[in-house]
Amino acid sequence: MLITLLILAASAVGFATGRLRSDVVALCALLLLLLTGILTPEEALAGFSNPIVIMMIGLFVVGGAIFRTGLAARIGGSLMRLAGNSQRRLFFLVVVGTALIGAFVSNTGTVALMLPIVVSMSARAGTDARRLLMPLAFASSMGGMLTLIGTPPNLVIQEHLTEGGYAPLSFFSFTPVGLICIAVGALALYPLSRRLVRHDAHDDARHKGGKSLSQLVSEYRLGEQMGHVTVTPSSSLCHQSLGSLDLRARYGVSVIEVRRQSRQGLLIRSVSQEAAGPATVVQGGDTLYLSGNDTDIRRFAADYGLTLGDDADGGLSFYDTGIAEILLMPTSRLVGRRVRESGLRAKYGINVLAVRRKGSYLRDDLADLRLLNGDVLLVHGAWTQIGRLNDDEDDFVLLGRPLDMADRVTLDYKAPIAALIMLAMIVLMVCDFIPVAPVTAVMLAAVAMVLTGCFRNVEAAYKTINWESVVLIGAMLPMSVALTKTGASALISHSLVSALGQFGPLALLAGIYLATSVLTFFVSNTATAVLMAPIAVSSATALDCSPYPFLFAVTLGASMCFASPFSTPPNALVMQAGAYRFADYLRVGLPLQLIIGAVMIAILPLLFPF
Repeated sequence: MLITLLILAASAVGFATGRLRSDVVALCALLLLLLTGILTPEEALAGFSNPIVIMMIGLFVVGGAIFRTGLAARIGGSLMRLAGNSQRRLFFLVVVGTALIGAFVSNTGTVALMLPIVVSMSARAGTDARRLLMPLAFASSMGGMLTLIGTPPNLVIQEHLTEGGYAPLSFFSFTPVGLICIAVGALALYPLSRRLVRHDAHDDARHKGGKSLSQLVSEYRLGEQMGHVTVTPSSSLCHQSLGSLDLRARYGVSVIEVRRQSRQGLLIRSVSQEAAGPATVVQGGDTLYLSGNDTDIRRFAADYGLTLGDDADGGLSFYDTGIAEILLMPTSRLVGRRVRESGLRAKYGINVLAVRRKGSYLRDDLADLRLLNGDVLLVHGAWTQIGRLNDDEDDFVLLGRPLDMADRVTLDYKAPIAALIMLAMIVLMVCDFIPVAPVTAVMLAAVAMVLTGCFRNVEAAYKTINWESVVLIGAMLPMSVALTKTGASALISHSLVSALGQFGPLALLAGIYLATSVLTFFVSNTATAVLMAPIAVSSATALDCSPYPFLFAVTLGASMCFASPFSTPPNALVMQAGAYRFADYLRVGLPLQLIIGAVMIAILPLLFPF
């Protein structure tokens, strides 16, 4: 028992100091339990096959698909537009809207989605973003209390209930608790958030990195030189190669991209993009994206009976293809050559859309433009081909991180199918009469997101999984086995019962809540829930009480952790964006944590009687 407690204490210190990643600390603790013979290899590795871990992996994929298809952005954007110019309405919409999204999506992903929306909305409303970003992080945690899948501690207490032979919680068993948390939290945060507004002149330097796709489109004013046409089945353009048409000589336009769409059913739609080349054969229904002036594009469309697009920005969007900047080196073989002689299309399958030269943007008659040292070329092509540009570092330097941009491209045409899959997953988890376990429903949804093309590829789906969290939970779950096996859990629970049990179950409930909250200050909320859940069950059993209120005290104490920037990933995510200091979390998060704790200790016995 002593060894187990020492390992637990050492783990707490490791989590608190942060010198090692949390997953490494958890693995070290697991190895120590193995080496000391406290756990067998089967017991130690059982955590990685636990349904909680598998479900979390699936939820990461489902949540990633919701982001990648732009579905979450549509929901968040709609909520933000309701705010208008009212700062009060903006504040409560941020809190409530974020909480609702956080009920179904991981709190980390929710904050990652909402953070840029909140920053832009606060600028439009004339509100200091610092007043909104910390409440944004807290609201994502409060929203996690609305549903079973909202936050990992909810899944942890569900596991302990089922293992103890108690009736499992349903998908919306958490909803009354979550609604109270959101109501109390929003009302308390509104006055508390005033403490976050600073009146100094300090502003963080903007993060330096590559330009976004929208910034490149705006900077090079691509909408002024681009348009698109749709090829009708009766057009004489059908079945002809672009090379044979010689459109540059005849019309002064160039085909940059060919896009084809196909549909399977009402919701599933596929879009393929191809950087145009001389060998590209035009088919009926194709959409051709053109570079040239508006008059020439209209003349080309009229001659071939094409349908002219009317998007103000040229209709350019990025799924399989993208744009990037490359800087010509002084020793580049391209210096002195015309664009048509550069070989970029032949070697990489990319087209040059514009050239930036000493502050000027050159877009007309690019084919005959002679390239100079220091020119920046805006190129367009398939993301995979753009990535290959790094191979020719002697000729040019690829600016920014275009492949990172490719990973962030939203497949918005897949949003309807992503919404349908998400709703189907929720129905399977909510309806008890459907014989599908929650972990099965989540894995079905994750695989469906991949198979229906809600990700650009399978690798993109794997990238959405936070493996640090997965390893942390898988490695820490056996700690509860060790605590129970060695009697440490019983000792701690008996100590709590001895100290507080004589004052009644309400005092014990408050003690468990407080102990969980304090531990979460130093240890991640998921690890805290894993450690405290068996203690809560043992304590309830010792007093002959229902374990439900005590387990809810654990998940609430673990989830409502606002007094530290390191308690949850959302707290840490907004720290840099809001230029917060550790003291800001104490000034705002600690009072909020105490207020919600006091309310929930009084409310839990009413919702879940002892």
